[in-house]
Amino acid sequence: MSYDALLWLSFGGPEGPEDVRPFLENVTRGRGVPPERLDEVEQHYQHFGGVSPINALNRAAIEAVRGLVDLPIYFGNRNWHPMVEDTLAEMKADGVRRALVFPTSAYGGYSACRQYDEDILRARAAVEDAPELVKLRQFFDHPLFVESFADAVRAAAAQLPDEPYRVVFTAHSVPVSADRAAGPPEDGGHLYSRQVAEASRLVAEAVGVVEHDVVWQSRSGPPQVPWLEPDIVDHLDTLHDKGVRNVVVCPIGFVSDHLEVVWDLDTEARERAGELGMGFARAATPNDDPRFARLVAELVAEHVAGAPARKLSGFPIRGCTTDGAFCATRCCEPVRRPGADR
Repeated sequence: MSYDALLWLSFGGPEGPEDVRPFLENVTRGRGVPPERLDEVEQHYQHFGGVSPINALNRAAIEAVRGLVDLPIYFGNRNWHPMVEDTLAEMKADGVRRALVFPTSAYGGYSACRQYDEDILRARAAVEDAPELVKLRQFFDHPLFVESFADAVRAAAAQLPDEPYRVVFTAHSVPVSADRAAGPPEDGGHLYSRQVAEASRLVAEAVGVVEHDVVWQSRSGPPQVPWLEPDIVDHLDTLHDKGVRNVVVCPIGFVSDHLEVVWDLDTEARERAGELGMGFARAATPNDDPRFARLVAELVAEHVAGAPARKLSGFPIRGCTTDGAFCATRCCEPVRRPGADR
C-alpha cells in the first residue's frame, strides 16, 4: 500500500507566557482537575518563561527523520498549535490522500494510545474528505528504544561516585481505573503499567542491573481519585530510609525532555535527593538520539516496504489503527467519572 505523507502527532505545549493557561485548560477539559492544581502547574511553566520544550524537541526529531524516510512530514498537536485539525486541512490542500501517523507515545492505554485515535477521529471530522490516516504501532519494546535508554542509564551512572546506585524508572501516572481498563478486556487490563514494567525490565537487563524500581510521576487529577503509585519524590524518601545513597532516574515513559521531565525530575526530584544527601543523576530521554529517528523510520518501513516488526517482548503488537478505529473491541475504554460530561 502506498502512502503520501507522515503525520507526526504529539501532545503540544505552550510557546509563550500567554499560551500557558489556555493550553492547560485544553489539556484538562472534562477531567475535573481543581483550579488550584492548574494554578500550580501554570507556575511550573512560567518558571521556564512560559515555554515548554516539547514543540522544539518535536521539530528537531522531525528534521532527523526527514533524512530517513521518503515521505513529506507534517506536524500536528492535540492541545496546542499547530493543532492536528489545522495540519490535516493543510495535508488535504497539499493533495495527501493516505498518510501514516506517528504518535509520540510508546505505550498502550487510554492517554498513551487510544486518545491519539480520538485525535485522529476529531481531526478527520473537522476536514471534509480528509486523508486516510494509519496510526503506527506501539514501540516500547523496540530494540532501538531499549538501546537508547540503556546507554542513557550508563551515561547517567557515570556522573555518580563510584559506589552502588539504584536505578529508578519513571512514567506518567494515570488513574488506577484507567490502567485497569488499559488494553482489550480479555487480556486482563493494566496494559499500560505492564508495558512500562516490561520496558524497564528490558533496559535494566541491557544495562546489567539486577534490581530496579518502577515508579510514577506527574499526577494531576483530583485527590480523591487513586492514581498509580508510588510517586518518584515519595520513593526517594523510601530509598533513603533503606540506606540507598545514589540513584539513577530513567524517565522510561517519555520520548523527550519536555516540561514534566524537566520539572518533576530535574527540579523536584533532584531537589529532594539533595535534601536527603543522595547522589542523583537523570538519564536522558531519546530526544535527538539518532536511534530514535531510525526507530521511526523502521516503523514507517513496516508499512511502506513490508519490513518485519522488530520487538524484544512477547507482548502482541498493538496500536496500529486506521482512521481512528480502535485496535480491539472495548480496548482502553475511557473511564467516566460519575456526573462527568459525556
